[in-house]
Amino acid sequence: MNLNTIVEVKRPHSVEQLDWREGHAWLAGGTWLFSEPQVAVDTLVDLEALGWPALVASPAGLEIAATCKIAELHAFRGPPDWQAVPLFGRCIDAFLMSFKIWNAATVGGNLCMSLPAGAMISLTAALEGVCTLWPRSGQPRQMPVVDFVTGNHQNVLQPGELLRSIHLPASALRKRFAMRQVSLTHLGRSAALIVATVGDDGADFLLTISAATPRPVHLRFARTPSATELQRTIDAHLPADAWFQDVHGSGAYKRHVTHYLADQIRAELS
Repeated sequence: MNLNTIVEVKRPHSVEQLDWREGHAWLAGGTWLFSEPQVAVDTLVDLEALGWPALVASPAGLEIAATCKIAELHAFRGPPDWQAVPLFGRCIDAFLMSFKIWNAATVGGNLCMSLPAGAMISLTAALEGVCTLWPRSGQPRQMPVVDFVTGNHQNVLQPGELLRSIHLPASALRKRFAMRQVSLTHLGRSAALIVATVGDDGADFLLTISAATPRPVHLRFARTPSATELQRTIDAHLPADAWFQDVHGSGAYKRHVTHYLADQIRAELS
């Protein structure tokens, strides 16, 4: 779509050149930005020229630039002991997108859209990701992904604040994982996307519920729980009004499939 309100496109090459005022919009992949009219926007600030490395692996974990393309993340192959890396492809395959989106959309863009069915939100929350945020003034701040998204299309970003990167710790990447996803239609938007990770010794079982809820939810157990313990914990943390209702499923439906899929995951990882 042509954005006929845009009068300027800025391409800063350094952090010092970044500026912000009302009417500006950050541009990374632009797959949502160019999908509908942006009547309040007159200037795009293109982040591509900043040249952030898409993916940086280190003994501490994986640093994912907000501008990292979905296709780049899909192609990543980590160290042999990072058992959770195949989850990247599993979550990416849950996306509802064309090949054009695949090669243009960014990881950071998906997080900043903050939709319940955001597959990169599910992935980075499940792997205990931590966002680095750049406010317009002041020092960078860090925020766990599970706290970054606060609701349907809502997050903690302040006006002009920029998501710089997401760090996935090596401790999470070394864990075993299991994932389940369900949609009402073939290749449709996720009604529930559930992931669990656990250490090889069965310790530190982390269940991440997403798509079925307005924001991702973590449920952590010292060890792999029993079926009864898992079901009771889900209900204790998610009452009837905590489920996200939309055309992709009622709250009752999403609660039901979450219980069903979570128990499958528990059994797989036991």
